[in-house]
Amino acid sequence: ICFDQDTDAIKAAKERLIEFSDRITFVNENFSSLGSVLEELKVDNLGGVLADLGCSSHQFDVPERGFSYMHDAKLDMRMQIDAPLSAYNVVNEYSENDLKRVIYEYGEERFAPRIASAICRVRAEKPIETTFELTEVIKSAIPAAARADGPHPAKRTFQAIRIEVNAELDTIRPMIMSAAENMNDGGRIVIISFHSLEDRIVKKAFQNYCKGCECPPGTPVCICGKEPEGKLPFKKVRPTQQEVEENPRSRSATLRSIERLR
Repeated sequence: ICFDQDTDAIKAAKERLIEFSDRITFVNENFSSLGSVLEELKVDNLGGVLADLGCSSHQFDVPERGFSYMHDAKLDMRMQIDAPLSAYNVVNEYSENDLKRVIYEYGEERFAPRIASAICRVRAEKPIETTFELTEVIKSAIPAAARADGPHPAKRTFQAIRIEVNAELDTIRPMIMSAAENMNDGGRIVIISFHSLEDRIVKKAFQNYCKGCECPPGTPVCICGKEPEGKLPFKKVRPTQQEVEENPRSRSATLRSIERLR
């Protein structure tokens, strides 16, 4: 059962996996709807779930999708092409406080107040319509010394806006819960995340399933009777140096897995 909210991804997957088409159900939705889709398909015996979080290379590399600060295009960033909220709406319609919150929380950008203020100042004269226009506004708000080294100055802000547009962090835990509820004994959930905000959610969710007893600290004998529902079959996995050389975008990837206990 293959989920993707991007119609381009579904089309590409159908072409690539055509020889297995009789064994695959393609679902053009966000994976947060896993539970309802499984119920509709009358499936409750999953052997495994693999989730690859965030954007695809295709979305970054096609300029007109408006995800990248490296290409000039209309502000968009929607994974689901016909979704109501776009990057244009966030940049031009959010209040300064909401912009500051989004950029700080989802981009972990220390200059979030300056960037939010600059965006509001520029859009008061004319809407910010393209990726390059937004990039220039961001650059103008960050001190020259801070732009001298490190990642591209627009990287964190673009990430933050993209996460807001697609509600990326809100969909992870519902997917994990649905997967766990429908997983066979011994089945595994495997998740690849690409930044600390995603990984933190995955790590905490997995830890909760492995926790077991919830009695207060110091209780001499367990009285809650709760046992762990899962175990971690291995520590988190990071890409090897060879993999990073072959695929630079794998550099930030983190893979975690949990196995349902028998």
